[in-house]
Amino acid sequence: MKIKCVLVDDEPLAIKVLQNYFANFPEFEVLGTFNNSLEALDFVNNNIVDTLFLDINMPMMTGFELISLMENKPKVVITTAFREFAAESYDLDVLDYLVKPIPLPRFIKCINKITTEFSIKNNLKIEPARLDSHIFIKVDKKMVKIHIDEILFIEGMKEYIKVVTIDKTYITHKSLTSLSEELPSERFLRIHKSYIIAVDKVKSIEGNRIQIHSFTIPIGRNYSKEVKSRILE
Repeated sequence: MKIKCVLVDDEPLAIKVLQNYFANFPEFEVLGTFNNSLEALDFVNNNIVDTLFLDINMPMMTGFELISLMENKPKVVITTAFREFAAESYDLDVLDYLVKPIPLPRFIKCINKITTEFSIKNNLKIEPARLDSHIFIKVDKKMVKIHIDEILFIEGMKEYIKVVTIDKTYITHKSLTSLSEELPSERFLRIHKSYIIAVDKVKSIEGNRIQIHSFTIPIGRNYSKEVKSRILE
């Protein structure tokens, strides 16, 4: 039995990000995507939907207005770029509130919350989702899939980051902190305010520098103790 979902957002890229995430969870089925609130309302009222992923700022009708008009109410997950509507949304009994850009680990927490609700309701046992072996980043208007095993390190460059893999380098408009939330903490370590490294790719440490592949990366003074604890012990 699959968990049936509908995605409603007037931004095509936001829909695409969620679709890419859902592709990793076969127990979920995306029944439809809508960029129009009226069309989404008609579909939800006439079909069995378990969970609705819903943006707030929509043309013609807001997400909150759509919720108030639903006859067969599914569980609702708000997806929005604005944090200030959280209190109002929980007054409407939404299941979760995701702030864009939505990191994969945060999405997985939401998925597990939905799975738990669905399992209890239908007396089923479904294993919790885990972080997959890849991430997606936006490069030149495309969502590019990068395998975690191939990442050597990530370098922060003000408003951009550089993701360096074994054979390629990607540059994307994202913060180092934001990307770090998408990576498994047991495999990656921040060693400098501008660098995150893959722990298993370290070749050597000399003084305040780490050698990864053909790259030499500095260790920040404030990170030195944790770096040596994680890598040398």
